[in-house]
Amino acid sequence: MKYDFLVETYATERVKLLSVWSEFRDEDLPLRPNAKDRRGRSVHEHMVHQCVSEDLWFRDMLGIDVGAPPLPKVESRVGFMRRYAEDSGNRLGALQKQDEAWWEEGTKFFDVQRSRAWVMVRRIAHTSHHRGQLMAMLRMLGRDLHSNYGPTADTGGLMANRAPTIYAYESLEELLRDGRRAALPGAGGKRVTERP
Repeated sequence: MKYDFLVETYATERVKLLSVWSEFRDEDLPLRPNAKDRRGRSVHEHMVHQCVSEDLWFRDMLGIDVGAPPLPKVESRVGFMRRYAEDSGNRLGALQKQDEAWWEEGTKFFDVQRSRAWVMVRRIAHTSHHRGQLMAMLRMLGRDLHSNYGPTADTGGLMANRAPTIYAYESLEELLRDGRRAALPGAGGKRVTERP
């Protein structure tokens, strides 16, 4: 099916988001990029936004309702991770059942009409945008970062240096168990810029 790439992308994006959430600690949840500026979402508010926003988009724009409350009973880091993992897993299962006609059918995207495939591309971009904000917050907290798309400064530097991709966990199940994270070698003195 020509839209399998969207299903596959959603499958990996949900794991990437959960991986970034796993890098935080519960005491980080109230932190904002600038403590004096309430316009920047806290880590907790990012998690709430992801869960509620994705639930609304899937229900109202894509017609997929997983029949679960979007927020966990206990709004802890692990609580959010488990709630989102379950709900996004159910959404993934529903997406895997759709045919090309479903993807091409029009739906309301806020105040305009778009295809479901178009809406899904925007949903993936929306999630990626917020994940990037959280990765920047981890850097502001002085934390190391595991791979999300490929190498990071903490996994050995740049792709040009043949730095490896090192994910925090071997599987989604290990991530949700909050198991031991993979060790990071650091940049090893290599430059972390492509600039000559």
